[in-house]
Amino acid sequence: MLACCGAAALLGLEAHPVAVEVDLAPGLPGFQLVGLSDASGRDARERVRSALRNSGFRLPQSRVVVSLAPADLPKQGAGFDLAIALALLVASGQLDPSRLQAHWAFGELSLDGSLRPVQGVLAVVLAAQQAAASGLILPQANASEAPVLDALPLYPASSLSAVVAALQGRASWSSRPQLHPCQPPFVGVDLQQVLGQSQGRRAAELAAAGGHHLLLVGPPGCGKTMLASALLGLLPPLDNEQALMVSHIHTMVGLRSAGAPLLHHPPFRAPHHSSTAAALVGGGLGPRPGELTLAHHGLLFLDELAEFRRPVLDQLRQPLESGEVLIARAKQALRFPSQTLLVGATNPCPCGWWGDPRQGCCCGQHRRQQYWNRISGPLLDRFDLQVSLRSDACASPSSSPPEATAVVARRVHRARQRMRQRNPSGRCNGRLTAAQLNGCVQLSPQAEGWWRDERLAHLLSGRRRHRLLAVAQTLADLAASPVVEPQHLAEALLFRSLERSVARDGGLDPGLAGRPGVAAD
Repeated sequence: MLACCGAAALLGLEAHPVAVEVDLAPGLPGFQLVGLSDASGRDARERVRSALRNSGFRLPQSRVVVSLAPADLPKQGAGFDLAIALALLVASGQLDPSRLQAHWAFGELSLDGSLRPVQGVLAVVLAAQQAAASGLILPQANASEAPVLDALPLYPASSLSAVVAALQGRASWSSRPQLHPCQPPFVGVDLQQVLGQSQGRRAAELAAAGGHHLLLVGPPGCGKTMLASALLGLLPPLDNEQALMVSHIHTMVGLRSAGAPLLHHPPFRAPHHSSTAAALVGGGLGPRPGELTLAHHGLLFLDELAEFRRPVLDQLRQPLESGEVLIARAKQALRFPSQTLLVGATNPCPCGWWGDPRQGCCCGQHRRQQYWNRISGPLLDRFDLQVSLRSDACASPSSSPPEATAVVARRVHRARQRMRQRNPSGRCNGRLTAAQLNGCVQLSPQAEGWWRDERLAHLLSGRRRHRLLAVAQTLADLAASPVVEPQHLAEALLFRSLERSVARDGGLDPGLAGRPGVAAD
């Protein structure tokens, strides 16, 4: 007898429909699994045998052939166990075929017949919904991973025997676990705790408002990590669509616990500088999303940026520009989203004290040049905001107390509202292409003349002019100005002065740190 049950194969961040077909044929007892499954899938034979026996079902004394179709689709993991067991029960006459018709099943079986949680259930729910399945049978521990997709009935169960009893009408399905009513408020570094560093605080506000990548350079202990942590609190909460995508990504790699609500806080990822290219960007055997994708709609913080290997950092260049990672293999190509705010932090030299007024640097110019050569020019060009911090700025007296995160976050929120009203795509300024930016930015007559200045044209490349204009527009949005004024362009150019210093001197110019007006030189 032939029986079939729906399931799904996980590839990258997507789930693809798979038909689990079971055929019982005369012959010597045996269990053959076909369909391009990996080692964990092939081991399903032993798990299903033991689960059926320990759950009180009889094993068919015939030749069993299980096909996972389509056969050319790679299949990984143990999520096919439940579908194989149910189809085998239908084929052997122990379960009425009408009970399972148009249902999908996804879950791993333990040897005693209980259902273990699996990764990627949210993707399977989305695929089953698109395929118009009647419902999805899944482990009880995974039942809370799709709290907003009520269009598809979910049938959670704790064991194989419970699934069969519910399908036969002898018992009810397990209830879905209660979700937390809301996520706890974000607890992090408040911007008010960052003393001094007015230029760094201003850059953090700009980065959060416009989605501009930020590079912080300064000696040890000057507050680079604190600023990056405080910047996360300035980012607005995720909307429902963004929260669903971020939760989907984290579910695929096992970072979202059972019973947790959707992730409405922007994610924060801070990988170590020893990370490989596959860990940072994505890839590996059975390509998985990297830290860049795990920080989608959030913040990726690369501390000690110059300590990362240059080939690893250079792989960030294209994804930062396009907003997605394309992993191409001989038989498949996967796309991972990467609309991420990148924040880098590094010392100005190997010893860390180049340009510090209180402690001298022991590195020569050649060592400083080698140190900065680890960050390629094209990658440095992706940082719209480049800020030099000084250690003595933290101790400088201030006439007014620093603003708290809540105050600055409200200003960021209002600036983003202006961007959504002006941009048809709803993107922030840092995500706009050159054509989109030219279509929505308005320069005042004075700024128009300043922008067409021949000296500025020789100073900046096409990409730099585009990024400069995007930062100037964000400055205008924060100031609630309907047009970009010359002071906005001048301040935007100030945040690119570090790049020129590195190219000229092989390291940070000691005079640049905290010196207003350098952009006008």
